[in-house]
This record gives sequence, structure tokens and C-alpha cells, in this order.
Amino acid sequence: MNYLIGTYECKIDVKGRLLIPIALKKQIADSISQGFVLKRAVFQQCLELYPMQQWKDLISKVNKLNRFKKKNNDFIRRFTAGLKFIELDNTGRLLIPKELTEFANIKREIVLSSSVNIIEIWDKSKYEKTIDDSKSDFAQLAEEVMGDDEN
Repeated sequence: MNYLIGTYECKIDVKGRLLIPIALKKQIADSISQGFVLKRAVFQQCLELYPMQQWKDLISKVNKLNRFKKKNNDFIRRFTAGLKFIELDNTGRLLIPKELTEFANIKREIVLSSSVNIIEIWDKSKYEKTIDDSKSDFAQLAEEVMGDDEN
């Protein structure tokens, strides 16, 4: 799969279903038949939707951790808490389980935001607040993360 591009505003219905926008659906077309993994984000109050291949790549790294170290075992348990296998239905919708919508405080309006090779799913107001809060220090963050002249 290629890297994903775009931010899309959508609505979620009362049953927790959302229709994937056509522009995004085209980008994930190769992954649809394999399904996705939906999980809680580690650093933000949002959800992360992994195409199956990206999930397999990530979980293979996690699987290399020594489970006889308590901190590793604790990490694995928390990292995989609430994981769900997700498939699109015949109309191109995906169902977000109730416990995950509660975790992300998702109401009716949501944002699907590409994050390199995964999709973040946010409550719209929380997404906008997070983006607004980070505007002031983004230049400094960009310099620290990407400004290394040696790479």
C-alpha cells in the first residue's frame, strides 16, 4: 500500500457506522479484502485504523518483546487492549465498536486523518482542538524531529 493522503470529515450514525469517503476508499482499495485492525491510540484520545499489512508489520515488532519481563508483558496487554478486526460492509461502511467510540469520545461528527500508512479516527471537535493546540510549537517540533542535518 502507498502512503495515505488527506483529512476527511464524516458523520457516524447512531449504530457506530461510518461511510468511508470515496477518495480515501480508493487509496485503501488494495487493503479492503484483507480487513483492518482498529485500536486505541497510544498518545492521543483517538483511534487508529491499520490496514492488515501495516498491522502485521507492527505486531511482529511487538511480538519480539520478551514476555518474561513484566514491563513488556504490561505493555503488550495495554497496547492490544480493545483491538478489533474490522471489515467494510457491502456499502463501504465500517462499524466502530461502542467501547472504542467511548474511548475516543466520538460523537456524531468525526475526522478521518491520514497518518502516513494508517488512518486516525477523531471526534471532530477533539481533532480541531489538538491541531489548534499544537500550532504554536509545531515549528520547534518540526526542527527537532526533522532538522537533523546528519540524516
